[in-house]
Amino acid sequence: MSESVLLSIDDGIATLTLNEPETRNALTQPVYDALERHLDTIETASDVRCVVIAGTGESFSAGGDIEGMSERLTNDDPTDDAVSELARRTRDTIARVVALPVPTVAKVDGSAVGAGANLAIACDIQLASESASIGFVFRQVGLGVDAGTSYLLPRIVGTNVAKELVFTGEILDAERAAELGLFNHVYDAEAFESEVEATVSRIADGPTVALRHSKRLLQDGLEKSFDRAQRDEATAQGIVFETADHREGVEAFLTDRRPEFAGR
Repeated sequence: MSESVLLSIDDGIATLTLNEPETRNALTQPVYDALERHLDTIETASDVRCVVIAGTGESFSAGGDIEGMSERLTNDDPTDDAVSELARRTRDTIARVVALPVPTVAKVDGSAVGAGANLAIACDIQLASESASIGFVFRQVGLGVDAGTSYLLPRIVGTNVAKELVFTGEILDAERAAELGLFNHVYDAEAFESEVEATVSRIADGPTVALRHSKRLLQDGLEKSFDRAQRDEATAQGIVFETADHREGVEAFLTDRRPEFAGR
C-alpha cells in the first residue's frame, strides 16, 4: 500500500507530494494523517529552508473527500459531528501550512479545487503549469466556504472578485488565475519542472533567518498600523543583523561575488 503523502528533504528543500492520484489527491483521512505526520517532521527539522507542496497524477488536489461526505450522510453518525471533524482536520492542516515559518511553494500541475485550492493559496508562492486550474467550488456540493477561504482569497484577489469566484464556483484556467494573482507564474509543460526547481533552489539558498522574519512581517502587515509595522521591522532587523548570513551578504557585496548563505 503506497504512502498517501510522500516527504523528501534534500538540500534544505522539503517536498510534500500528495500521492493519491486515483482520487485526484482528494483530502481524505489518510492524506490528513500523513500530512500531519510529515508536518511534524518538517517543523522539528533544523535543516529545512523551503517547503514545496505538489500532487501526483493529473491534479494538485480535488479538495474535500466527496465520497467520504456521502458515506457520512448515510451512516448512523450524527451529521454535526461528522461535519465538525472534517472541518477541524481541514482547518488545522491549512493553518499549519500557513504558519510554517519558512517560505512555502505550491507546485500546481493540474486542478486545485475546493480545499485543494486553499491548500495551494495557503503557500507563499504558487507556481503553475499551463494545464493548471483553480476554483473555490464549495457551492457545487452545497457548502459554504471553509479551510480559510474567507481570509486567504480576498487578500489575494480583493473582496469583490473573491465573492464572484465563490458565488459562481468558476474554475479558472492558469492564465486567468495568474492575472488575478492566484498563480505567481505559469510555465509551459517543457519548462515547468526546471523553472520550479530554479525558483525553489533560489529561495532555499537564501538567508533563511532573514526570510523567516520577512515572511512573518509580510503576513502580519495587513493587520497593523504603518507605525507598528515599522517598529516590528526594526526589532526583527536587530536580530538579523547578528546572523552569519548577514555578515556573508555584506562580505560578498564588498568583494563583488555571489553570497553563499548557510541558513543561520
